[in-house]
Amino acid sequence: MKYLKTSLFFLPAIIFLFISLTFYFALKYNNLEELPSNLIHKIAPKIELTPLGKKEIPLDEDLLSKEIKFVNFWASWCTPCRTEHPTLKKIAELNYSVIGINYKDDPQNAVEFLEELGDPYSKVGADLSGRNGLDWGLYGVPETFVINESGKIVLRHAGPITSTIFENKFVPLLNPKP
Repeated sequence: MKYLKTSLFFLPAIIFLFISLTFYFALKYNNLEELPSNLIHKIAPKIELTPLGKKEIPLDEDLLSKEIKFVNFWASWCTPCRTEHPTLKKIAELNYSVIGINYKDDPQNAVEFLEELGDPYSKVGADLSGRNGLDWGLYGVPETFVINESGKIVLRHAGPITSTIFENKFVPLLNPKP
């Protein structure tokens, strides 16, 4: 009986130690900033978009073109989208194709957003129903995918792209070391 009482006395400490170690290793070996994606190293999903303004609409063939391209999901109601917009313009100035997918937005508001901030997109279309967002596994906007010359997704970034994030996360993919 005395042995059982002594064992029960240490049981909370043992449980606490086990839980602490579990959290420690989970945090140490998992990058919590990265949201998982089943699409990495797979061909980009097909897109079915409606026109937005007078801009040319992106097609599935654009995702398979023999160049590195960015697919950016955005919306006029999204404050972080406004924050990342200057970086998208810089990416376009570097001669990368930036394909815009306006997500669940009022088309007139989206057009006004681009007129106000400038249009970094080589092609842009609207995903009014959100169906394309579901196919791409979208968590929210903004979200950007990098597609390589083979049409495969090599990077997914959820959240706004800042200059620092672009330099640290995107540039190594764009200029791989030999």
